[in-house]
Amino acid sequence: MQITLKDIAQQSGYSITTVSRALTGYSDVNAETRQHIQDIATALGYQPNLLARQFRNQRTYTLGLIIPAHDQTFSTGFYSQLMLGIGDAASLEHYDLLISAQAPGEDEMIAYRRIVAGNRVDGMIIARTRRNDERILYLQGRGHPFVVSGRGAPGEPSDYPYIDVDSQMAICTIVQHFVELGHRHIGLILPPEEIAFTGFRHEGYCEGLAAAGIPYRPEYVINGDLWWSGGYECTETLLDDYPMLSAIIACNDLMALGAMNAIQERGLQVGADIAVAGFDDITAAEYAYPPLTTIHQPIYEIGQMLVKLLISIISGATPTETQVLIPSTLMVRASSGIQRI
Repeated sequence: MQITLKDIAQQSGYSITTVSRALTGYSDVNAETRQHIQDIATALGYQPNLLARQFRNQRTYTLGLIIPAHDQTFSTGFYSQLMLGIGDAASLEHYDLLISAQAPGEDEMIAYRRIVAGNRVDGMIIARTRRNDERILYLQGRGHPFVVSGRGAPGEPSDYPYIDVDSQMAICTIVQHFVELGHRHIGLILPPEEIAFTGFRHEGYCEGLAAAGIPYRPEYVINGDLWWSGGYECTETLLDDYPMLSAIIACNDLMALGAMNAIQERGLQVGADIAVAGFDDITAAEYAYPPLTTIHQPIYEIGQMLVKLLISIISGATPTETQVLIPSTLMVRASSGIQRI
């Protein structure tokens, strides 16, 4: 039997109009009444007529997210946690999530044009900004609602709604941590140049060295690819050329785990001979051998925050904050080793 608004009205004791407004989120229904009506609707098994709702409000009640295809970091890294947060928050708001996997470049932009110009979603979520990001320029030009996980690169405008972690301060904190343990020769494995946060993480490294009075040596800095293999290969290169390095900072956990493997294959001990730190605090970081010192960023929670911000924008509300910079937390584990004499 199809449950109707009339059934809920009879059960709750409120009018059909009040029931309808409560279930569609109107602010003129107080929270206690709304919750009472929602509880009854759930108990009765009420399913709203989504097609009618979409037609009435001219919305799809769908959010869009395009992730990079063939990304080996997906199953254990940043995107999996971000998608969980986005998906859970969208579900709570009764929104669907349209996900497309595309290789960065023209195929990706074709997908944006197909989804946005076809009115298939009410808003887009962009993850992991790039330098001169054409996805952002396209959505701004269309006037289409969107939010971003990440700011523009240093020196580029960030004139859009975003949520980001202060990765410059985070890397500076790792440098300070290693300096306090007695390290003076600290290598850095950066992400690819085209990633927007690469510049911030490099600046954090320089800032940390300067604060400790340690000269910056560009030869200690190398760009990886955010994959395990990239961290492994970059560490091989650094240690072949500069065996005096006693600590390595990788700008994501997968590269840090690759760095640890390269160190161990040389017969060296991570922590005792060479300290290693990462960034993200993915699940594998805590269970690595030894457990990885890393920067914890609340990726799942960021996904939830992005959804709430985007739906607020879609609804025509004025969010209290549209540009949020979140502090990070240093998780000190055994890969840091002990203080050096």
